[in-house]
Amino acid sequence: MSSFETLQYEESNGVGILTINRPDKLNALNATVLKELKSFLSDAVSKKISGLILTGAGDKAFVAGADIAAMTSMSASDAVEFGRLGQTVTMMMEYLPYPVIAAVNGFALGGGFEMALACDFIFASEKAVFGLPEVKLGLIPGFGGTQRLARRTHIGFAKELVFSGRNMNAQEARDRGLVQKMFYDNAELLKGSKEFLEGVAKNSPLAIGMAKKVMDQGMQTTLEQGLGLEVNAFSQLFNSQDMKEGTAAFLAKRPAVFKGE
Repeated sequence: MSSFETLQYEESNGVGILTINRPDKLNALNATVLKELKSFLSDAVSKKISGLILTGAGDKAFVAGADIAAMTSMSASDAVEFGRLGQTVTMMMEYLPYPVIAAVNGFALGGGFEMALACDFIFASEKAVFGLPEVKLGLIPGFGGTQRLARRTHIGFAKELVFSGRNMNAQEARDRGLVQKMFYDNAELLKGSKEFLEGVAKNSPLAIGMAKKVMDQGMQTTLEQGLGLEVNAFSQLFNSQDMKEGTAAFLAKRPAVFKGE
């Protein structure tokens, strides 16, 4: 991985941890951050890790949104480029072949919430705050918020949150099914996120990647089409070494050793 101005990356026991590092700006997203995320994600596709944790530096924010100061001078054509860059980054996040957790401590607003929605899971500390306040600036979400929130909850709630521009706390986000796990503080949040992905690492990475792909694609299709995706992926895995290892280990009553092949 290249060195970045606004990102920090490390690996711990096979788990990748990517930190957006602009704590003095509450980790706000500007063009530099988005371009560096795009570069990182281009390389991250081939990383041999069990999963990735996305988090923000400091104790106040995951990502407090897009950098408003940088946006004030944008023209409409600039905004198209900026919005498409943000959407490209969130799509790349979704397409990673392993689980991605947004570890949210503090504010996840606007583009920050949109980044979290592009992850497979949102884990949060009790101080997490979520919202899409763009209408208060005369804007709408531009990095996928109007689309992903409705898909992860339902259209009525998505419209209520977007139209009001209000924030919600971690408990409401969990009640709405957006947050999968809650933790007392940031230390527990990161520990719990790592432990979850370390548990995932015991299973076949090939099967997990395939399951992620067909589940995400199936959400955009009819049930019949989704079932077709499922049976195709199911049958393809019968040609894999992971399937042979997993079934042999089960019959031999021993732990499986998967290689993602």
